[in-house]
Amino acid sequence: MFDDLSRTTCFFGMAKHIDFVSLRLFVAVCDEGNIARAAERESLVASAVSRRIAAIEAEIGTPLLVRGRRGIKPSSAGETLLRQAREILRSMDRLNAELSEYASGVQGHVRVVATTAVLAEDIAEDIGSFLELHPGVRVSTDERVSPEVVRAVREGAADIGVLWDASDVGDLQVEPYRRDHMCLAVRSDHPLAGSVQVRFDDVMDQIAVGVAPGGMVDTLLRREAAIRSRSLVHRIQVSGIDAAVRFVAAGLGPAILPREAAMGHAKASSLTFIPLAEPWAERRFVIITRGQSADSATTQLLVQHLKSRTLG
Repeated sequence: MFDDLSRTTCFFGMAKHIDFVSLRLFVAVCDEGNIARAAERESLVASAVSRRIAAIEAEIGTPLLVRGRRGIKPSSAGETLLRQAREILRSMDRLNAELSEYASGVQGHVRVVATTAVLAEDIAEDIGSFLELHPGVRVSTDERVSPEVVRAVREGAADIGVLWDASDVGDLQVEPYRRDHMCLAVRSDHPLAGSVQVRFDDVMDQIAVGVAPGGMVDTLLRREAAIRSRSLVHRIQVSGIDAAVRFVAAGLGPAILPREAAMGHAKASSLTFIPLAEPWAERRFVIITRGQSADSATTQLLVQHLKSRTLG
């Protein structure tokens, strides 16, 4: 990691006179794979774009673009510049956006990305209570799958990520958030409706409704089934918890769902949720950031608020 940082520092030390306009034009050329299209995108003539690229190459002392049969692509050095240029330009765009918000009276902007499971539960209420305390702050949210949540935070596209703690978050800062509990969802007239708890082994063959194929819950259940040398066969698979609740209520059969998320749906009141007696049935959600040294004061304030809402 130190070597990578040294190479990057050296690279940009050599390129200290490159301006933001040139960086933006270089990114446009790489995106379009064609100088003429990049010039049109940036409302310039192609010769002006070519001169800018040539000036960067002269500054660095190495070619940045390779011309091939399918258009222009960055060279090895160009890939390094492209990666860093995107980060610099994103940072400048965010800076300009946040400064303009201060000018209009908004005291900070925090970008939150979260998984579907998190958004289905209490985070909306938690952010809402934060905004009541801090009316001058703006919070934007986006829904991503777990690997994309991690990548968005690591690359600076988001300030805060919230996801299941089963995900690999690398060296990002991790704080505890809420929990939910996996339960067998059945209609109130189901033979198991009066059970205090059930074991996965005993109900595996009854799980008729599968949720979000390939998602974290689906992966977890299939992994546990595989450990037992068995497999899950669902009568129907749906994309989300709301649909699963409706199909269970319609009598298609049980589903394993996170109780806290499922209870928020309208028809959940007609269902019974029986806790799974398994150590993996309790899911813990976490908050991830790049760490206090990289987080704004407003981001840290929201993290502390979310932590205060953590359920024991």
